[in-house]
Amino acid sequence: MDTAAPYLGFRSHAVLAETAADLLPKFALSTKVGFFPSAGGAEHSLDPVRLRLRLAIERAARELGREPDTVLLHNPERSLAGLSTPDGRTLLGNACTALADAARDGLCGTWGVASWDTRSLEMVQVDDLPSPDLLMVRAGFLVGIDLLDAINVLRTAWQPGETWGMSPFGGGHRKVWEEFDPRPFLRPRHEDLSRIQAAFRVSFYLPSASAMAVGTDDPGHLAQLVQTLGAEVDTAAVSQYLRALHGHRQS
Repeated sequence: MDTAAPYLGFRSHAVLAETAADLLPKFALSTKVGFFPSAGGAEHSLDPVRLRLRLAIERAARELGREPDTVLLHNPERSLAGLSTPDGRTLLGNACTALADAARDGLCGTWGVASWDTRSLEMVQVDDLPSPDLLMVRAGFLVGIDLLDAINVLRTAWQPGETWGMSPFGGGHRKVWEEFDPRPFLRPRHEDLSRIQAAFRVSFYLPSASAMAVGTDDPGHLAQLVQTLGAEVDTAAVSQYLRALHGHRQS
């Protein structure tokens, strides 16, 4: 189960604890820190000097009634935009150190980075920064080849233990799936599955990910997605698709 501090107007942790109650310990729970309440609604900060990140993790544990299994640095690119490479590396390095220290001190089990656009992280050269246990990135057919390449560069530099995907449907671009059928990327084609189900299954390979974060108010939707996990993805077709994207960019 994945959440984040700013969801529901910074009430997500308290609402989750109240709703799930004694079921919450039965879930592997991840959350994100990096956004803070402000007069404008929310501000982003990677500043651990003021202990904001550590205090946010401590607050999350209090509100949830338990330590999160994983804490992710939430969209660090928001604070890296416009910085020089040395300044960005220093800021991101200090933030990563703050989360690594929190995990070491038992405030969470593992730590990681959740990034909507990893290209800013790639530009600050992360090779000598603390390496996260987990990297969460956009996934699926609606992720462009530039971003997929940047994700691969970042994973090579950081070597995280796991990669999780998010937003496999591109934020509700439903018309895309009326015009594009992802089922040929499955083996066999699985005509019994919907295009949305096929898109979800293939998203685990764009880029390769061990888990996929999706949100819905309808448990039936989640059940439909779980049904797809037994379908086999044609990895040769995925590789051909990626080569075509590279070729289109070069042309």
